[in-house]
Amino acid sequence: MKAILLSTLTCPECGHQKEETMPKDSCLYFYECSNCKTRLNPNQGDCCVFCSYGSVPCPPIQSDRGCVDV
Repeated sequence: MKAILLSTLTCPECGHQKEETMPKDSCLYFYECSNCKTRLNPNQGDCCVFCSYGSVPCPPIQSDRGCVDV
């Protein structure tokens, strides 16, 4: 199965949504909302910001490889 690489991140502070391309082989731990400038970190138990705030989990999770550290 081919991984989905586009995910819509939703800021928990202001609700702003932005579609982002996810890295194929790593997890993204920090993301700054382009609207309110809040720095997003993964929720406890999630591997990255896409798994916490995205419409699609990151590619490593989609392929059952687990979180990949860079």
